[in-house]
Amino acid sequence: HVTWITVNKPKRANCLDHETLLLFADLVNEESRSPDLRAMVITGAGERAFMAGADLNVIAGQDADGAKLFLTRVHRMCQSVRECPVPVIARVNGACFGAALELVAACDLHIASSNAVFGMPEVNVGLPSVVEAALLPQLIGWGKTKHLVYTAEAIDAAKALDWGLLEAVTPDQASLDIEVERVVSMIVHAAPNSVRLQKDLVRRWEGMGTDAAILEGIRVAEQTYRLSDEPSVYAGAVLANLKK
Repeated sequence: HVTWITVNKPKRANCLDHETLLLFADLVNEESRSPDLRAMVITGAGERAFMAGADLNVIAGQDADGAKLFLTRVHRMCQSVRECPVPVIARVNGACFGAALELVAACDLHIASSNAVFGMPEVNVGLPSVVEAALLPQLIGWGKTKHLVYTAEAIDAAKALDWGLLEAVTPDQASLDIEVERVVSMIVHAAPNSVRLQKDLVRRWEGMGTDAAILEGIRVAEQTYRLSDEPSVYAGAVLANLKK
């Protein structure tokens, strides 16, 4: 029920190049088609880096058309995660810069080990931060987003937690896996159709005002009762456990 996707280039700090971006998006889209999927975890191999961002060799060697193509592929990678019908958890170990932080912003939940470091260094290589960097204000607010993209300062896991970029920080990689498995277990044990509906509803909330979002939630709940016995089945199970 759970898919783990790992960028496995630890000697290159799991940097993102054209091939990796394409493979990543294709794999997420393929796994998303499984009706049995309940959750997805995104991570990088090793302890040095989650993903150190875009491969600088790619950035240094491309023209304007190449830059547009590369950024379009970064967006496609992030969009595949946002469109995945189940919750996607970012398991962050080590460096997480640029396009990798945009990928984290596209995930639903964010858990890191204490050695994680986050930053948007694009202005230091002559570029603005673009594509899914636009998601950061929803997570950390405009002021903190501006600080990251204007200064290129890197922040540690403790500050990322304080800013709201993360939901949890663990002391080391072993405890990181334990925390990720704990969260995944709760998702897997929830009613599967309801979790999928909840993710879809949260995505739509992003583009709605408060009043419209509330009414849309009522409509979705009504539709759930009409089309599925899941609410009655799971509520009955909860009641049975409470009576024990």
